[in-house]
Amino acid sequence: MEPTREEVDRMPGPVVLEFGAEWCPHCQAIQSDMTTVLMRHPGVRHIQVEDGKGKSLGRSFRVKLWPTLVFLRDGQVVSQIVRPSADEIGKGLAELVG
Repeated sequence: MEPTREEVDRMPGPVVLEFGAEWCPHCQAIQSDMTTVLMRHPGVRHIQVEDGKGKSLGRSFRVKLWPTLVFLRDGQVVSQIVRPSADEIGKGLAELVG
């Protein structure tokens, strides 16, 4: 079950929300890059959010295209990227963990 926006805002430490859908080819294309990069940052919590019409969490982050990654530290947005390349995923996580 996906968290609420209030729960996300209260999450401590570094968190990556990955908005997408299982059937989305763009989402499927980044999975191996996400796995590789996240293995280098074991302290980062990764939450995959199945997004779609009427899903309030995605709307609260203004998600329009998939995949969208939202990098948060202690509930605050550090950065947000849409349809990221492997390099962008790595840079986003590096920035998040500082």
